[in-house]
Amino acid sequence: MTVRRPLGCLTRRSVLAGLALSVSPPVRAAGGLTVLAAASLKPALDEIATTWAEPVALSYGGSGTIARQAAAGAPADLVLLAASDWMEWLVGQGVVQGTARSVASNRLVMAGPAGAGQIELTSDGVEGRLGTEGRFAMGDPLSVPAGRYGQQALETLGLWTALRPRAILAENVRAALAYVARGDVTLGLVYASDVVGTGAVDVARIPARAHQPIVYPGAVLAGAAPSARALLDHIAQATDVFARHGFHL
Repeated sequence: MTVRRPLGCLTRRSVLAGLALSVSPPVRAAGGLTVLAAASLKPALDEIATTWAEPVALSYGGSGTIARQAAAGAPADLVLLAASDWMEWLVGQGVVQGTARSVASNRLVMAGPAGAGQIELTSDGVEGRLGTEGRFAMGDPLSVPAGRYGQQALETLGLWTALRPRAILAENVRAALAYVARGDVTLGLVYASDVVGTGAVDVARIPARAHQPIVYPGAVLAGAAPSARALLDHIAQATDVFARHGFHL
């Protein structure tokens, strides 16, 4: 299993400016709307889409990947990200109509496989659970908002320096959670919503003070269908669905 480590010499701004990578564009829904969305939104957004009157095609990925897709002119109507800075970057690219709005928020947890017990968020608690060979999974801080929030939290808690060499950095937070659910890693730093219904368990809640607020901004893209704004409003108003899937509202 390959371990990828963040490039500490790169600033967040330079990463955003330099990510002109080729990506696979989504296919626009026939007679409906297409939404690019952060992977962590999938369970809730899949359900919300079934309550919309016209077909909705949903394309999920890491926020950095889908932001680049949108900036490159992907055939989509809405974009829903897991971080405000990626949305600000998109606005700066001139591909967003009007203003963005928040549709949900979340919190971070340390997750473990089914049956795992609670741990303390201290060096002894986390490294004691990992043991000498254990690894933990998280999103890549360079492109995945959950990874960036996670790095901020671990730095605040004084754990990042020791844990960074043991991190498996995933392309999105749902992939990080999959490592945990399968038992491939001992711990995973993921969103609280990711744990719901997966078989993984929440073994420690990360204090909200340890990182920037986790919000999901959504926006209508240039060239979108006329009903796109109404769909964005519909998603933002589905608070009961988001709450049922573990989002923090």
